[in-house]
Amino acid sequence: MNKTSIYGFTLEQLTAWLIERGQQKFRAKQIWDWLYKKRVTAFSSMTNLNQECLNLLEENFYIQTLTEDIKQESKDGTIKFLFKLQDGNLIETVLMRFNYGLSVCVTTQVGCNIGCTFCASGLLTKSRDLSSGEIVEQIMNVQHHLDEVGQGERVSHIVVMGIGEPFDNFNNMVDFLRVVNDQKGLSIGARHITVSTSGLAHKIYEFADIDLQVNLAVSLHAPNNELRTRIMKINKAFPLEKLMPAIDYYLEKTNRRITFEYILLKDVNDHKEEARQLVKLLSDKRHLSYVNLIPYNPVDEHNQYDRSEKEAILGFYEVLLTNGIKCGVRTEHGTDIDAACGQLRSKQIKKAT
Repeated sequence: MNKTSIYGFTLEQLTAWLIERGQQKFRAKQIWDWLYKKRVTAFSSMTNLNQECLNLLEENFYIQTLTEDIKQESKDGTIKFLFKLQDGNLIETVLMRFNYGLSVCVTTQVGCNIGCTFCASGLLTKSRDLSSGEIVEQIMNVQHHLDEVGQGERVSHIVVMGIGEPFDNFNNMVDFLRVVNDQKGLSIGARHITVSTSGLAHKIYEFADIDLQVNLAVSLHAPNNELRTRIMKINKAFPLEKLMPAIDYYLEKTNRRITFEYILLKDVNDHKEEARQLVKLLSDKRHLSYVNLIPYNPVDEHNQYDRSEKEAILGFYEVLLTNGIKCGVRTEHGTDIDAACGQLRSKQIKKAT
């Protein structure tokens, strides 16, 4: 019998699973309390369950499927975890400290097929999707680390921006969101969760329709098709003519602000002309738009790119701001460790080959 991660079950799914096997409905809430409130790591610790229920859990589920391979700690408090999955694959998870709380960036796939030319995540193509349980367990492992440190801290925010394209693993990603958002579990507010996509337009429509109330970020990185296709091959499948109507649908359906991620590459997409084009692209949706300008973290394998000069970043920012586009420059975290997404994983795999 193949076991699976118990973290992959929403409360409703676990309830139905238990009832089908002759267990009482309330057992699911007891199990969730042990997992997410008391945060035990062994079924034997669930002392108010009867032996029959415990045997069912032991026979069918794992609690822990990830093992910590490397942990890098930055001077600014950022911690990057390299976790090993049961099949030996490696994934990254990052804990970041902000004045508003502790945010965790999770991975949704082993590798990435999107192929953005500036990104370390795509150096190794996707080998598989993560299960919803493997995504939830990243949060739980970080929370267990915080529990061990013993300062009473808890994960308060989540960004689904790690390795992989979340919308390419849509159903597992949605189950993950339902688990971490559930008030009977981790109870992380929907407004404290952000999902990022490189622009899979058809999934943006679907995401709008399920109305989870979580935040959406779109990796834009260029204001025109020619430039965006050059740095993001996904633009061939979903050019701006397909992407922007999907965004309009999302805004109309949810009335929620959307964040546009824009990584600044020296002498590539950081000129004032590109800034003016971006203003034009977003002009009809500026009331629900926010542009996050991102300083580039150099990656050895992408040596065609350099970090934009401060003057260029400031000039770009001022063009947006003076034309009514809300924007900011992302605060950097973990610059003294392997800061770029996928960088630590890529380095470790190279060492092993």
